[in-house]
Amino acid sequence: MKKIIKTVLKSKLSTALISSAILSAASSMAMATEYKIALGGGAGGGQHALATKFAEELAATSKHSAKLFMNSQLGSEQDTVSDVSLGALDFSVLAINNITPFSPSVGVMTLPYMIQNLDEAVKLTQSEAVDQLVQNTIRDAGVRIVGWTFSGFRVLTNSKKPVANLDDLQELVVRVPKNEIMIDTYRSWGVTPTPMAWSELFTALQQGVVDGQDLSLVDIESVKFYEVQKYIANIHYNFLLEPMIMSESIFQDLSKGEQDAILAAGKKATLYSAEFLRTKEAEAKQKLLERGMVWSEVDEGPWIEKATSQVWPKYYDSVGGKDKVNNVLRSLGRDEI
Repeated sequence: MKKIIKTVLKSKLSTALISSAILSAASSMAMATEYKIALGGGAGGGQHALATKFAEELAATSKHSAKLFMNSQLGSEQDTVSDVSLGALDFSVLAINNITPFSPSVGVMTLPYMIQNLDEAVKLTQSEAVDQLVQNTIRDAGVRIVGWTFSGFRVLTNSKKPVANLDDLQELVVRVPKNEIMIDTYRSWGVTPTPMAWSELFTALQQGVVDGQDLSLVDIESVKFYEVQKYIANIHYNFLLEPMIMSESIFQDLSKGEQDAILAAGKKATLYSAEFLRTKEAEAKQKLLERGMVWSEVDEGPWIEKATSQVWPKYYDSVGGKDKVNNVLRSLGRDEI
């Protein structure tokens, strides 16, 4: 009788262990997630490079995967900020100027001529000053910046004429993003720009609604703006930073290990983005010239003087005061204002 009871108990224990293992595996599978990442840009650009590297790193270090949705398939870049904030979308990679309306203090990074080269951009994104800005986006917009795309300077293109000085810029109809700092920068140069969503831009250039726009060389080449633009002016007023944002509510629902995996993947993707730009920017310029675009160097002295003297003071309050601006300048090793 004891032998029979022992056999029955052993059988029940084995069944329980098997059931527990099945439930554990099912639970693990259920927790595995395919995240959605929205991109404003297309294949071959800086956003795509960052998001692809992030997805690879995340898959290698966690049970999660990611699917990319390019060319604003999931809405305009500003729309995706709202969706990510609400937890309706997991991640988005977008130009930093499209976060500024939701968290104004990050506008300090878009002040004209704030960032003067790639090394400064990399240094700034790894600084305590930007750590504070990341916390501000969580507080203000409900989104967390987990990585940075370094896309290079927004050079000016147009379909009408070469631009080598401010006089050449006059009478051109130039599209800018819906960002007050960028709008006011063009106004300081004597031009009234046309704010327009990214998703509308190619068609507007094609139809002559606007004459020109500004964007990084890599992105100009990847989205084939050479089909609708002829001239490139090499200006440096805005270094295009494009953060990857994540829903803070989704982030907080994850385990510590999962959070760490996302942050580590974001850091590796950020470093990869800098190397991608160093490699691809010169290649993109050469391809654009081969496509028939015409390159102009610009004496930016008057551009810098007008933009910094007229635009910077107007936005000290909205970015958190002169102290916030000086925090960034100190991080870059530059003189304070």
